[in-house]
Amino acid sequence: MVDTNKIKMDESWKEKLIDEFNKDYMSSLKKFLKSEYDKKKIIYPPAPLYFEALNKTPYDKVKVVILGQDPYHGPNQAHGLCFSVTPEVKPPPSLVNIFKELKSDLGIETPKNGCLTGWAEQGVLLLNATLTVEHSKAGSHQKKGWEEFTDQILKKVNEKKEPVVFILWGSFAQKKGAFIDDKKHLVIKSPHPSPLSSYRGFFGSRPFSKTNDFLKENKKKVIDWKRTYKF
Repeated sequence: MVDTNKIKMDESWKEKLIDEFNKDYMSSLKKFLKSEYDKKKIIYPPAPLYFEALNKTPYDKVKVVILGQDPYHGPNQAHGLCFSVTPEVKPPPSLVNIFKELKSDLGIETPKNGCLTGWAEQGVLLLNATLTVEHSKAGSHQKKGWEEFTDQILKKVNEKKEPVVFILWGSFAQKKGAFIDDKKHLVIKSPHPSPLSSYRGFFGSRPFSKTNDFLKENKKKVIDWKRTYKF
């Protein structure tokens, strides 16, 4: 049995997910990560930040989910929130395009940095499908077990009684979120903000205003999208 006291995770999420830590896939994932560290490989984000998305957005606070695929694989970029980078790092191209759409949609000027903790603290769960990656090797930790774990996270949010907004950018996110109950929740789908696909329908999709309109309709506090990094 796993010693749950050693798992650095928000208690509301730990209660929902604790059974996952005793499953075979999680045991295999833990062995894989240990072997990678034993080989002196550089893994992002740092281990204390694996569950940062859950820690910044407790279960009962989740109003919006934005689903990414992998953490960034460059130095000092990934810190556990999808699409977000640490304040001192230049925003990557996908995040630049997210900010462009934010300005087009709501007239919000581009933030001074690419850290999105302010969104997370308002109830935006910034979840990657895979929670770790090797330095300079995109997708290197896919199909090691993380996807099963993050599927469970999405299922727990889908089970919430109150409606939630799911923002699914790109075919990967849309496939992973195919089971979400769109009769209860708002599911916003568009192409990915990557420069390779952003001009195919990401620009002009207005996810931020659609999210806030839905939250208003359901008598929930809207997201202040201007509030990104909290100094």
